[in-house]
Amino acid sequence: MVATIAPENRNSKLFIYPSEPLEIDFGNLLKPMNDDDFFYFCQQHTDLRIEMDKFGEISIMSPTGSETGGINFDLIADFGIWVRQDGTGKGFDSSTGFVLPNGAKRSPDLSWIKLEKWNAIAAEQRKKFAPICPDFVVELRSESDLLAKLQDKMKEYIENGAVLGWLIDVKDKKVYVYQQNTLVQVLDNPAEVSGEPLLKGFVLQMRGILD
Repeated sequence: MVATIAPENRNSKLFIYPSEPLEIDFGNLLKPMNDDDFFYFCQQHTDLRIEMDKFGEISIMSPTGSETGGINFDLIADFGIWVRQDGTGKGFDSSTGFVLPNGAKRSPDLSWIKLEKWNAIAAEQRKKFAPICPDFVVELRSESDLLAKLQDKMKEYIENGAVLGWLIDVKDKKVYVYQQNTLVQVLDNPAEVSGEPLLKGFVLQMRGILD
C-alpha cells in the first residue's frame, strides 16, 4: 500500500492502514525538507520505504508482500553474483536511497553504479543518500502498484542520468527496457533479459520471476 502526501497537505501525523494502524509522526517537518531532513525522517521509520518526488511530495510504502519480497531476493542474489565477478561497479538493494539531480529522493528495488563514479562521491555523502542517479535501476511491479506511476519513475531515472532501466511487471508478465535516447522496449514474458552493453555478460533468467 502507498500513501502520498503533498507538502501543503502534511499534518503532524499520518495514519496508514495496511492491516493495522501505522503511525507516522512528521514532528517539526511540516516545512519543506532538505536532503538531511529527509534522511533523518527516513531513519525514524526504517520499516517503511519512503520516497520524495522533485516537487516535495512524499510517498510512503508499507512492506512488500511475501511473494514480491521473494522475487526481489532472487533478483538481487543473481545480480550480486555478477557484480562480484565483474568488479566494475557497486550494487545496491531496495533499502538504498539516492538524491537525483532533479532533487527527487528515490529507492529503486535494485541499482548499480560504475565504480569510478561511486568512488568519486565524498565518504560523508555516501553515509546518507548519495547525490547521484544510478547507472542501472530495476523496479518491480507488485499487485498494488500502478503501472503508469512506475513508468513515470523509470522515465525520471533515464532523464536524470541512468543508462539502463528495467521495469519488471510481474502482474502482466512483461519487462519494459529503458535506455538513453531509445524508445522503450516491451518484452512479453521473456525467458531472459540481457544487460548488454552496459552490464557486460549479465543475463537475467526470468524463470521464477515472471512465472
